[in-house]
Amino acid sequence: MSFLFGNRSSKTFKPKKNIPEGSHQYELLKHAEATLGSGNLRMAVMLPEGEDLNEWVAVNTVDFFNQINMLYGTITDFCTEESCPVMSAGPKYEYHWADGTNIKKPIKCSAPKYIDYLMTWVQDQLDDETLFPSKIGVPFKRNFMSVAKTILKRLFRVYAHIYHQHFDSVMQLQEEAHLNTSFKHFIFFVQVENL
Repeated sequence: MSFLFGNRSSKTFKPKKNIPEGSHQYELLKHAEATLGSGNLRMAVMLPEGEDLNEWVAVNTVDFFNQINMLYGTITDFCTEESCPVMSAGPKYEYHWADGTNIKKPIKCSAPKYIDYLMTWVQDQLDDETLFPSKIGVPFKRNFMSVAKTILKRLFRVYAHIYHQHFDSVMQLQEEAHLNTSFKHFIFFVQVENL
């Protein structure tokens, strides 16, 4: 859990990726938040008229990363090496980690280790200015959508793991409404933008 907390005793969540205030991406994020407040998730995921699809996907990818990071952070006491020795979402869905750089061949690992690898890898992608430019006018790379799809596919696995392995804990913490809304928003976004 080094990625989430530094050490497990601190229990303070801090999103790892911020969108600079005053930037165009910040304005898109505020638009998304305002639309989300309307209660209409289908409308909230629609690309605003006249906006760049790549920027919209980038802003939402950062937002989903932060949401999933926070949601998972609330259940780390329940998701341990002992309770989750394999990253899975039931007996039919087992996830092995590979990032193509440091770990080329997929490895079987515990859920906490997989999620730590994943969140660190996503953070590295989000911090790469050539992939996720934060300055206006800097073009997105040609493979941006492919990278975003991979990030979102892998973040989906965290939702799947939480629902399958830890939903009782989520209910005990009375966080199911937040988890369900976040997941519904995620699914609508991925479907509407064909990701």
